[in-house]
Amino acid sequence: MTNGFLQDKFIPMTTVLAAIIVLWYGLAVFLNAPFERDQAERAGTSISFSTVVTKTMAQERPVLPAPHQVAGELWKSVFDVKPTSKRSLVFHGWVTLSSTLLGFVMGSLLGILLAVGIVHSRTLDKSLMPWIITSQTIPILAIAPMIIVVLNAIGISGLLPKAVISTYLSFFPVAVGMVKGLRSPDVMHLDLMRTYNASPSQVFWKLRWPAAMPYLFTSMQVAVAISLVGAIVGELPTGAVAGLGARLLAGSYYGQTVQIWAALFAAAIMATVLVALIGILSRIVNRRMGARPERTVA
Repeated sequence: MTNGFLQDKFIPMTTVLAAIIVLWYGLAVFLNAPFERDQAERAGTSISFSTVVTKTMAQERPVLPAPHQVAGELWKSVFDVKPTSKRSLVFHGWVTLSSTLLGFVMGSLLGILLAVGIVHSRTLDKSLMPWIITSQTIPILAIAPMIIVVLNAIGISGLLPKAVISTYLSFFPVAVGMVKGLRSPDVMHLDLMRTYNASPSQVFWKLRWPAAMPYLFTSMQVAVAISLVGAIVGELPTGAVAGLGARLLAGSYYGQTVQIWAALFAAAIMATVLVALIGILSRIVNRRMGARPERTVA
């Protein structure tokens, strides 16, 4: 079991990670070196390659920060400052997480309701599904400012406008996944339910809904990640002073590339945790519903 895990997952993952870190350091030296050479040329001194490499690893505002600089900024922003400080990524992360979760919950409920209606109504299937697909062709960067402006015009501001943007992005994968899941039972099973004279609600709760669970949780994993993107995008056109989007804006205004990369990694870590939590919830629910646990081949 342990040997299988090492060979199948741990070793390949660490190998890829090591390759990415090596490539990252190489790009950091390549992109940051011109600044050091320009500084040496202006000072009328020569600079060796080893000195260039050393200096590119410690620039205050590098073109591409080195991995250890991003890790140091993450540590400082998470552990070395108070969580309530506006310099803390915990503070900004919580603001973004709040709108992400609210938008994800609303988007998931909306997607499930739309899927149920589409599956049970041919009219909704023919009329609504094309519009659902078309809605996702509009770039979120174009529609986000309009949503913010319209909601602010009617007195709605703060958390809800960002959550609406997250809802707009997250309902689509849930709706599509649930439509597929609710339609996944075999025709033979549906015929058997009719033979038992089952009502439409019994067919739904005893056959369609259990069959849709794997599709639902897979869709929710996609939805929660894209909901986070929506929350960050929603913070950009508002001039927000809190949230990971605000942290990215502040870093871009003042050329703090290390701060920008730290915020990006914080968002990536947050998305990874959220997706993992939904995966754990999926296994718990499937186990309680009688699904067989997946077996790993040694």
